[in-house]
Amino acid sequence: MMNKISWWRTNFGDDEIEHVVHSMRNKNISQGPVTKEFEKSLSDYLEIKHVIAVSNGSSAILIALMAVGIQPGDEVIIPNRTWIATAHAVHLLGAKVILVDTEENRPIIDASLIEEKVNSKTKAIIPVHMNGRSCDMSKIKEIANKYNLFVIEDAAQAIASRNSYGYLGTQSDIGCFSLSVAKTISTGQGGFAVTDDDLLANKIRAIRTHGVENVKEPKEWPMPGFNFRFTDISASIGIEQLKKLPERIKNLRHIYEVYERNLKDSPFQIIPVDLKSGEIPVYNEFLVKNRERWEEKLADSEIETRSFYPSINSAHYIGQAKEKFINSELFSKNGIYLPSGPDQKILSIKEVIRAINNIIL
Repeated sequence: MMNKISWWRTNFGDDEIEHVVHSMRNKNISQGPVTKEFEKSLSDYLEIKHVIAVSNGSSAILIALMAVGIQPGDEVIIPNRTWIATAHAVHLLGAKVILVDTEENRPIIDASLIEEKVNSKTKAIIPVHMNGRSCDMSKIKEIANKYNLFVIEDAAQAIASRNSYGYLGTQSDIGCFSLSVAKTISTGQGGFAVTDDDLLANKIRAIRTHGVENVKEPKEWPMPGFNFRFTDISASIGIEQLKKLPERIKNLRHIYEVYERNLKDSPFQIIPVDLKSGEIPVYNEFLVKNRERWEEKLADSEIETRSFYPSINSAHYIGQAKEKFINSELFSKNGIYLPSGPDQKILSIKEVIRAINNIIL
């Protein structure tokens, strides 16, 4: 019997362990000098002025919204296809989530549908670069400039992905990234926000530490905040993971190309990623009819898959369950993740392909 092939595979090695041990021996445990070193490394890599490491990617979005002043009664435009955290960050601040459908062939926000959702209450747009795919940032920024809106990029799945303007997540007021386990690089949990705006960076840093710059000796309570801090233990892992990023990008691109080449005549329709423009596919996403049957058959072959999670309009408390989102609903119904991850072996990918090509429903 073949070994089980997990839907995601990433490794942490001796380099990460040794760096963590070194930090602990130097009593660098909570947010401190190692976190600053990690932030500087990310800043250099992404070619952006400010990087602020926080507790997770979800926190990064919440903090970004707080930094730009989102309040109850405001409206924030997001895509209907995104992880629920994007919507929750808006909802928890008392603002209203306004959903926009995706493009027909790619599960990213259809920029041509955004402007019709803008009104006097609209304060921000959150484009989500799902699986490293670039949203139409030129069109989105054009709309934002026309109506004086903030743009906050959700780049949780897009570290190292690029378009013709540069790295995704660096092309707006604030970009938000995730460092959770199923990402190109990971610190277990964690995330970070990026910006070139000094004022926004200062606000984000303050919000991260209960609304004050110096949490050890606060002189006043100038603004609301919370404990969204990173740790030097996580930063120790992150520094070593970042060194592996070029090789991981190479592996992720190769895995995508192997799937694309060998499943083109199968029932599995790959959801495209534009490798030539610099997009990096963290996951390998497909549309397939009879998804549940395929999941069962692949599980019988010891191959783990995952269905796409529900679209945001299915959350009753968001209040848009009755509106139709034809494209995103199709992705929700038929979308599936096949085994992925920067340390997934090509031999395993070929075994997945062999199994799919041999299965008869």
